[in-house]
Amino acid sequence: MRIIGTILLWICLVQSGHTAAPGDVGTFKATYKLFSSGFQLAEMKRTMSRLPDGNFLYRSHTETVGLVAVFYKDKIVEESRWKLEENQLYPLKYTYNRTRSKKHRKVRIDFDWDKKVIYNRVNENLWKMPLEKGMLDKLLYQYAIMRDLPEKPFPIDYLIADGGKMKTYHFERLANEKLQTPLGELETIKLQNIKPNDDRKLIIWCAPKFNYLPVRVDHTDDGKLTTAIIQKLEGL
Repeated sequence: MRIIGTILLWICLVQSGHTAAPGDVGTFKATYKLFSSGFQLAEMKRTMSRLPDGNFLYRSHTETVGLVAVFYKDKIVEESRWKLEENQLYPLKYTYNRTRSKKHRKVRIDFDWDKKVIYNRVNENLWKMPLEKGMLDKLLYQYAIMRDLPEKPFPIDYLIADGGKMKTYHFERLANEKLQTPLGELETIKLQNIKPNDDRKLIIWCAPKFNYLPVRVDHTDDGKLTTAIIQKLEGL
């Protein structure tokens, strides 16, 4: 079920039902359902919360449901601890834990901004690499897109610490579209993630009404389409 792990890399969540001022970070709870070929595969819940030390925690929990869960149990928990300084996002620690059948994958990335070093741990393997200005983790960049949509011109690139490497994620703005969702009909902005020499396709519909959070995401891999659709929003 590689598609479940892949589609989790995209969903971009943001925090507010109004246009946020620079530096404004709210809290939220959002629920998505993941579908393929008309069947629900999984449910994902995401939250943004403020920590006692003034930093923030962005958390994603995804788990297979229904008949899929009977034959294939898969759970993924991602967390990004980060801070906001002078309206810039600084990742501090990223963790990824995936449990599926008898397999388990644990990832931890620590960002040391004083020493300009990133420490990577995947299961028992540990290594480090240089930390460059503007780098984000695989969860936090998704929030960064929502902050950038109303303020910066697209296409835009994001530098991501991913799998012990620095990768560039490229996004282009395609069109404005009206979209029917469980939250009603919404005006959306349609984005696409471009990967050179890769036939996989990722399209995101973001709703300005909800501070540019995605209300739908389509991921195509080897001709197979998987769709994530927002179901609920709380605390906004």
